[in-house]
Amino acid sequence: MSPVRRCSRTACGRPAVATLTYVYADSTAVLGPLATYAEPHCYDLCAEHSERLTAPRGWEVVRLSDPSAPSRPSGDDLEALANAVREAARPQDRGDAARDGGPRTADPMEVARRGHLRVLRSPDS
Repeated sequence: MSPVRRCSRTACGRPAVATLTYVYADSTAVLGPLATYAEPHCYDLCAEHSERLTAPRGWEVVRLSDPSAPSRPSGDDLEALANAVREAARPQDRGDAARDGGPRTADPMEVARRGHLRVLRSPDS
């Protein structure tokens, strides 16, 4: 018997990287990291088959991430990067005056809101 678990799909001999479990009561297919032990009611899938997995109509697929796997950049990462670039590009004299006890400008005012996004008006304009 091979020490490496193989994909459960027919005619696929690639090594398994994920485990698929069905929760019939909730009409949910749960795809998570490879389980520690092979169990008869779970299916081990290779990387290709786990990425292409679809569920029957009316079912939901829940994908659990592997904390040890490298994560892909998210929208939050991009937003944090954009904020860091804006902060670095901000003129230094304005920040120095506030740190030195100079006049502090008022906080920006919220003009509009759409979902979790806010439109702010600068107090200077």
